Amino acid sequence: MLNETPIFEKKNVIVTGGAGFLGSHLCEKLLREAKVICIDDLSNSTIQNIDHLLQYPDFEFIKYDVNKPINLDDFDELEKFKVKFQGVQEIYHLACPTSPRNFEKLKLQSLWANSNAMISTLNLAVKYKAKYLFASSSVVYGDPTPERNIFSEEDEGVVKHMSPRGSYDEGKRFAETCVDTYRQVYGIDVKIARVFTTYGPRMKLRDGLMVPDFILNAIEGKDLIIYGDEDIAMSFAYITDITDGFIKLMKTGPEMSIVNLGSDQIVKIAQVADMIIQMTNSNSKVVYDDPLIFLSKKGVPNLTRAKEMLGWIPLVRLQDGIRNTINYTIANKEMVSLNQSQNI
Repeated sequence: MLNETPIFEKKNVIVTGGAGFLGSHLCEKLLREAKVICIDDLSNSTIQNIDHLLQYPDFEFIKYDVNKPINLDDFDELEKFKVKFQGVQEIYHLACPTSPRNFEKLKLQSLWANSNAMISTLNLAVKYKAKYLFASSSVVYGDPTPERNIFSEEDEGVVKHMSPRGSYDEGKRFAETCVDTYRQVYGIDVKIARVFTTYGPRMKLRDGLMVPDFILNAIEGKDLIIYGDEDIAMSFAYITDITDGFIKLMKTGPEMSIVNLGSDQIVKIAQVADMIIQMTNSNSKVVYDDPLIFLSKKGVPNLTRAKEMLGWIPLVRLQDGIRNTINYTIANKEMVSLNQSQNI
Protein backbone atom coordinates (compact mmCIF):
# COMPACT_ATOMS: atom_id res chain seq x y z
CA MET A 1 0.00 0.00 0.00
CA LEU A 2 1.64 3.22 -1.15
CA ASN A 3 0.86 6.72 0.02
CA GLU A 4 0.18 8.74 -3.13
CA THR A 5 -1.04 11.87 -1.32
CA PRO A 6 0.89 14.91 -2.56
CA ILE A 7 3.29 16.50 -0.10
CA PHE A 8 3.11 20.30 -0.28
CA GLU A 9 6.29 21.20 1.59
CA LYS A 10 7.45 18.73 4.20
CA LYS A 11 6.03 15.37 5.20
CA ASN A 12 3.68 15.21 8.20
CA VAL A 13 4.93 12.89 10.94
CA ILE A 14 3.17 11.78 14.14
CA VAL A 15 5.11 10.79 17.26
CA THR A 16 3.05 9.29 20.08
CA GLY A 17 4.62 9.58 23.49
CA GLY A 18 6.42 12.54 21.97
CA ALA A 19 6.94 14.35 25.28
CA GLY A 20 8.70 11.36 26.81
CA PHE A 21 12.38 10.49 26.93
CA LEU A 22 12.66 8.75 23.55
CA GLY A 23 9.87 10.74 21.95
CA SER A 24 11.18 14.22 22.70
CA HIS A 25 14.60 13.44 21.22
CA LEU A 26 12.94 11.92 18.17
CA CYS A 27 10.68 14.95 17.67
CA GLU A 28 13.69 17.23 17.93
CA LYS A 29 15.59 15.32 15.26
CA LEU A 30 12.60 14.93 12.92
CA LEU A 31 12.04 18.69 12.83
CA ARG A 32 15.03 18.95 10.51
CA GLU A 33 13.07 17.24 7.76
CA ALA A 34 9.38 17.12 8.71
CA LYS A 35 6.37 18.75 10.28
CA VAL A 36 5.95 16.99 13.60
CA ILE A 37 2.71 16.25 15.43
CA CYS A 38 3.58 15.26 18.99
CA ILE A 39 0.78 13.40 20.79
CA ASP A 40 1.09 12.72 24.52
CA ASP A 41 -1.29 12.76 27.48
CA LEU A 42 1.58 13.67 29.86
CA SER A 43 0.65 10.84 32.22
CA ASN A 44 4.20 9.50 32.19
CA SER A 45 6.12 12.43 30.72
CA THR A 46 6.56 16.16 31.13
CA ILE A 47 5.99 19.19 28.94
CA GLN A 48 9.46 20.40 29.90
CA ASN A 49 10.95 17.82 27.53
CA ILE A 50 9.45 19.63 24.55
CA ASP A 51 9.36 23.24 25.82
CA HIS A 52 12.16 24.18 23.45
CA LEU A 53 10.22 22.77 20.47
CA LEU A 54 6.95 24.64 21.01
CA GLN A 55 8.33 27.79 19.35
CA TYR A 56 8.79 26.09 15.97
CA PRO A 57 5.95 26.47 13.42
CA ASP A 58 6.61 22.94 12.13
CA PHE A 59 5.91 21.45 15.58
CA GLU A 60 2.52 20.95 17.20
CA PHE A 61 1.78 19.36 20.57
CA ILE A 62 -1.58 17.69 21.16
CA LYS A 63 -2.48 16.49 24.64
CA TYR A 64 -4.43 13.32 23.99
CA ASP A 65 -4.68 9.72 25.19
CA VAL A 66 -3.78 7.49 22.23
CA ASN A 67 -5.51 4.54 23.88
CA LYS A 68 -8.65 6.14 22.45
CA PRO A 69 -9.52 6.30 18.73
CA ILE A 70 -7.66 9.15 17.02
CA ASN A 71 -9.42 11.54 14.63
CA LEU A 72 -7.03 14.24 13.49
CA ASP A 73 -9.93 16.26 12.04
CA ASP A 74 -10.93 17.06 15.63
CA PHE A 75 -7.84 19.21 16.18
CA ASP A 76 -8.12 22.66 14.64
CA GLU A 77 -4.48 23.38 15.42
CA LEU A 78 -3.46 20.91 12.69
CA GLU A 79 -5.01 23.00 9.92
CA LYS A 80 -1.63 24.67 9.37
CA PHE A 81 -0.22 21.26 8.42
CA LYS A 82 -2.96 20.74 5.78
CA VAL A 83 -3.63 17.27 7.18
CA LYS A 84 -7.04 17.12 5.46
CA PHE A 85 -5.29 17.46 2.11
CA GLN A 86 -1.82 16.06 2.68
CA GLY A 87 -2.61 13.45 5.31
CA VAL A 88 0.15 11.88 7.36
CA GLN A 89 3.19 10.17 5.89
CA GLU A 90 4.79 8.55 8.95
CA ILE A 91 3.73 7.43 12.44
CA TYR A 92 6.19 6.60 15.20
CA HIS A 93 4.37 4.86 18.06
CA LEU A 94 6.43 5.21 21.24
CA ALA A 95 3.77 5.79 23.91
CA CYS A 96 4.11 3.31 26.78
CA PRO A 97 4.94 3.63 30.50
CA THR A 98 8.40 2.32 31.41
CA SER A 99 8.65 3.14 35.10
CA PRO A 100 10.42 0.47 37.21
CA ARG A 101 9.41 2.14 40.48
CA ASN A 102 5.76 2.68 39.58
CA PHE A 103 5.18 -0.38 37.45
CA GLU A 104 2.69 -1.90 39.89
CA LYS A 105 0.54 1.25 39.61
CA LEU A 106 0.85 1.32 35.82
CA LYS A 107 0.05 -2.28 34.90
CA LEU A 108 -3.24 -1.39 33.23
CA GLN A 109 -1.62 1.54 31.42
CA SER A 110 1.00 -0.85 30.05
CA LEU A 111 -1.73 -3.24 28.99
CA TRP A 112 -3.64 -0.48 27.20
CA ALA A 113 -0.52 0.92 25.53
CA ASN A 114 0.26 -2.50 24.07
CA SER A 115 -3.31 -3.17 22.89
CA ASN A 116 -5.75 -0.26 22.60
CA ALA A 117 -3.07 2.22 21.56
CA MET A 118 -1.74 -0.22 18.97
CA ILE A 119 -5.15 -0.50 17.32
CA SER A 120 -5.86 3.25 17.37
CA THR A 121 -2.47 4.17 15.88
CA LEU A 122 -2.47 1.36 13.33
CA ASN A 123 -5.97 2.36 12.22
CA LEU A 124 -4.57 5.85 11.69
CA ALA A 125 -1.78 4.39 9.55
CA VAL A 126 -4.35 2.54 7.44
CA LYS A 127 -6.47 5.67 7.02
CA TYR A 128 -3.56 7.77 5.75
CA LYS A 129 -1.56 4.91 4.16
CA ALA A 130 1.28 6.04 6.38
CA LYS A 131 4.51 4.20 7.16
CA TYR A 132 4.45 2.98 10.75
CA LEU A 133 7.22 2.33 13.28
CA PHE A 134 6.62 0.68 16.64
CA ALA A 135 9.14 1.01 19.46
CA SER A 136 9.19 -2.52 20.85
CA SER A 137 11.58 -3.87 23.45
CA SER A 138 14.28 -6.46 23.95
CA VAL A 139 11.98 -8.09 26.54
CA VAL A 140 10.28 -9.98 23.69
CA TYR A 141 13.33 -12.28 23.63
CA GLY A 142 12.77 -13.40 27.21
CA ASP A 143 15.41 -13.73 29.89
CA PRO A 144 18.98 -14.31 28.75
CA THR A 145 20.87 -17.40 29.91
CA PRO A 146 24.62 -18.11 29.96
CA GLU A 147 24.16 -20.10 26.76
CA ARG A 148 21.85 -17.59 25.09
CA ASN A 149 22.45 -13.93 25.84
CA ILE A 150 22.99 -12.46 22.37
CA PHE A 151 19.74 -12.08 20.47
CA SER A 152 19.11 -11.90 16.73
CA GLU A 153 15.86 -10.78 15.15
CA GLU A 154 15.03 -14.36 14.15
CA ASP A 155 15.19 -15.60 17.75
CA GLU A 156 11.93 -16.46 19.44
CA GLY A 157 11.74 -15.63 23.12
CA VAL A 158 9.95 -17.34 25.97
CA VAL A 159 8.03 -14.85 28.11
CA LYS A 160 6.06 -15.59 31.28
CA HIS A 161 2.79 -14.12 30.11
CA MET A 162 1.07 -14.38 33.50
CA SER A 163 3.90 -12.93 35.57
CA PRO A 164 3.80 -9.57 37.41
CA ARG A 165 5.53 -8.12 34.32
CA GLY A 166 3.20 -9.80 31.84
CA SER A 167 1.31 -6.69 30.77
CA TYR A 168 4.60 -5.20 29.55
CA ASP A 169 6.64 -8.23 28.41
CA GLU A 170 3.84 -10.24 26.80
CA GLY A 171 2.22 -6.92 25.92
CA LYS A 172 5.14 -6.04 23.66
CA ARG A 173 4.89 -9.41 21.95
CA PHE A 174 1.17 -8.91 21.35
CA ALA A 175 1.85 -5.38 20.12
CA GLU A 176 4.28 -6.78 17.55
CA THR A 177 1.58 -9.22 16.48
CA CYS A 178 -0.78 -6.27 15.99
CA VAL A 179 1.76 -4.54 13.78
CA ASP A 180 2.40 -7.57 11.58
CA THR A 181 -1.29 -8.45 11.35
CA TYR A 182 -2.07 -4.99 9.99
CA ARG A 183 0.75 -5.46 7.48
CA GLN A 184 -0.74 -8.77 6.35
CA VAL A 185 -4.33 -7.50 6.13
CA TYR A 186 -3.90 -3.91 4.93
CA GLY A 187 -0.51 -4.00 3.21
CA ILE A 188 0.88 -1.01 5.11
CA ASP A 189 4.65 -0.57 5.45
CA VAL A 190 5.40 -1.32 9.11
CA LYS A 191 8.61 -1.37 11.14
CA ILE A 192 9.43 -2.85 14.55
CA ALA A 193 12.44 -1.51 16.44
CA ARG A 194 13.44 -3.83 19.29
CA VAL A 195 15.06 -1.35 21.65
CA PHE A 196 17.64 -2.44 24.21
CA THR A 197 18.60 -0.42 27.29
CA THR A 198 18.85 3.27 26.41
CA TYR A 199 19.98 6.23 28.49
CA GLY A 200 20.59 9.96 28.16
CA PRO A 201 19.22 13.41 29.03
CA ARG A 202 15.48 13.73 29.82
CA MET A 203 15.09 10.34 31.47
CA LYS A 204 12.59 10.63 34.31
CA LEU A 205 14.17 11.29 37.69
CA ARG A 206 13.29 9.42 40.88
CA ASP A 207 11.56 6.76 38.79
CA GLY A 208 13.75 3.74 39.41
CA LEU A 209 15.70 4.28 36.20
CA MET A 210 19.27 3.28 36.77
CA VAL A 211 21.45 5.98 35.24
CA PRO A 212 19.55 9.09 36.41
CA ASP A 213 19.10 7.61 39.89
CA PHE A 214 22.83 6.88 40.06
CA ILE A 215 23.60 10.47 39.05
CA LEU A 216 21.19 12.05 41.52
CA ASN A 217 22.44 9.91 44.39
CA ALA A 218 26.06 10.66 43.53
CA ILE A 219 25.36 14.40 43.43
CA GLU A 220 23.60 14.21 46.80
CA GLY A 221 26.22 11.98 48.42
CA LYS A 222 23.84 9.04 48.80
CA ASP A 223 24.54 5.37 48.14
CA LEU A 224 24.22 4.20 44.54
CA ILE A 225 21.88 1.21 44.71
CA ILE A 226 22.34 -1.68 42.29
CA TYR A 227 19.27 -3.92 42.24
CA GLY A 228 21.13 -7.19 41.87
CA ASP A 229 24.64 -8.45 42.60
CA GLU A 230 28.11 -7.25 41.63
CA ASP A 231 28.17 -9.44 38.51
CA ILE A 232 25.06 -7.98 36.91
CA ALA A 233 25.91 -6.49 33.52
CA MET A 234 24.12 -5.12 30.49
CA SER A 235 24.56 -2.92 27.45
CA PHE A 236 23.86 0.82 27.33
CA ALA A 237 22.95 2.75 24.17
CA TYR A 238 22.85 6.54 24.06
CA ILE A 239 19.58 8.20 23.13
CA THR A 240 20.74 9.94 19.95
CA ASP A 241 22.03 6.67 18.53
CA ILE A 242 18.62 5.07 19.07
CA THR A 243 16.66 7.94 17.48
CA ASP A 244 19.06 7.86 14.51
CA GLY A 245 18.23 4.17 14.21
CA PHE A 246 14.49 4.89 14.27
CA ILE A 247 14.78 7.35 11.41
CA LYS A 248 17.05 5.10 9.34
CA LEU A 249 14.62 2.20 9.83
CA MET A 250 11.63 4.33 8.84
CA LYS A 251 13.37 5.27 5.58
CA THR A 252 13.74 1.65 4.46
CA GLY A 253 11.35 -0.13 2.12
CA PRO A 254 8.67 -2.71 3.03
CA GLU A 255 11.21 -5.53 2.90
CA MET A 256 12.81 -4.25 6.11
CA SER A 257 10.51 -4.77 9.09
CA ILE A 258 12.28 -5.79 12.33
CA VAL A 259 15.64 -4.65 13.67
CA ASN A 260 17.52 -4.61 16.97
CA LEU A 261 18.69 -1.20 18.19
CA GLY A 262 21.07 -0.98 21.13
CA SER A 263 24.68 -1.43 22.10
CA ASP A 264 26.44 -4.77 21.71
CA GLN A 265 29.06 -3.87 24.34
CA ILE A 266 28.42 -5.45 27.75
CA VAL A 267 29.33 -3.37 30.80
CA LYS A 268 29.06 -4.27 34.47
CA ILE A 269 26.59 -1.97 36.19
CA ALA A 270 29.10 -1.50 39.02
CA GLN A 271 31.52 -0.01 36.46
CA VAL A 272 28.87 2.49 35.37
CA ALA A 273 28.21 3.41 38.99
CA ASP A 274 31.92 3.90 39.66
CA MET A 275 32.23 6.04 36.52
CA ILE A 276 29.42 8.31 37.69
CA ILE A 277 30.93 8.62 41.17
CA GLN A 278 34.26 9.67 39.65
CA MET A 279 32.74 12.11 37.15
CA THR A 280 30.70 13.84 39.86
CA ASN A 281 33.58 13.86 42.37
CA SER A 282 31.24 12.12 44.79
CA ASN A 283 31.97 10.31 48.04
CA SER A 284 29.04 7.98 47.50
CA LYS A 285 29.35 4.20 47.79
CA VAL A 286 27.88 1.39 45.73
CA VAL A 287 25.47 -0.93 47.57
CA TYR A 288 23.31 -3.85 46.45
CA ASP A 289 19.62 -4.61 46.95
CA ASP A 290 16.94 -7.03 45.74
CA PRO A 291 15.83 -6.57 42.09
CA LEU A 292 12.72 -4.50 41.36
CA ILE A 293 9.83 -6.28 39.66
CA PHE A 294 10.14 -4.24 36.48
CA LEU A 295 13.91 -4.67 36.22
CA SER A 296 14.55 -7.81 34.23
CA LYS A 297 17.77 -9.39 33.07
CA LYS A 298 18.75 -7.99 29.69
CA GLY A 299 20.53 -9.69 26.84
CA VAL A 300 22.69 -8.10 24.18
CA PRO A 301 21.60 -7.33 20.62
CA ASN A 302 23.13 -8.92 17.56
CA LEU A 303 23.47 -5.80 15.40
CA THR A 304 24.35 -7.49 12.10
CA ARG A 305 21.05 -6.55 10.46
CA ALA A 306 21.20 -2.95 11.68
CA LYS A 307 24.77 -2.56 10.45
CA GLU A 308 24.28 -4.22 7.08
CA MET A 309 20.72 -3.14 6.21
CA LEU A 310 20.56 0.29 7.85
CA GLY A 311 24.21 1.28 7.85
CA TRP A 312 23.69 1.98 11.56
CA ILE A 313 26.02 1.49 14.50
CA PRO A 314 25.99 3.08 17.97
CA LEU A 315 28.51 5.92 17.85
CA VAL A 316 28.42 7.63 21.27
CA ARG A 317 30.99 6.31 23.75
CA LEU A 318 29.65 5.40 27.18
CA GLN A 319 31.92 7.95 28.88
CA ASP A 320 30.65 10.76 26.65
CA GLY A 321 27.01 9.77 27.01
CA ILE A 322 27.28 9.54 30.79
CA ARG A 323 28.97 12.95 30.90
CA ASN A 324 26.15 14.50 28.83
CA THR A 325 23.55 12.90 31.09
CA ILE A 326 25.30 14.14 34.23
CA ASN A 327 25.46 17.69 32.88
CA TYR A 328 21.75 17.63 31.98
CA THR A 329 20.72 16.19 35.34
CA ILE A 330 22.72 18.77 37.30
CA ALA A 331 21.24 21.59 35.23
CA ASN A 332 17.65 20.37 35.40
CA LYS A 333 17.19 18.27 38.54
CA GLU A 334 15.26 20.87 40.55
CA MET A 335 12.90 21.85 37.73
CA VAL A 336 12.36 18.29 36.53
CA SER A 337 11.72 16.99 40.04
CA LEU A 338 9.19 19.77 40.66
CA ASN A 339 7.32 19.12 37.41
CA GLN A 340 7.21 15.37 37.92
CA SER A 341 6.00 15.70 41.51
CA GLN A 342 3.17 17.87 40.22
CA ASN A 343 2.60 15.46 37.26
CA ILE A 344 2.71 18.36 34.82
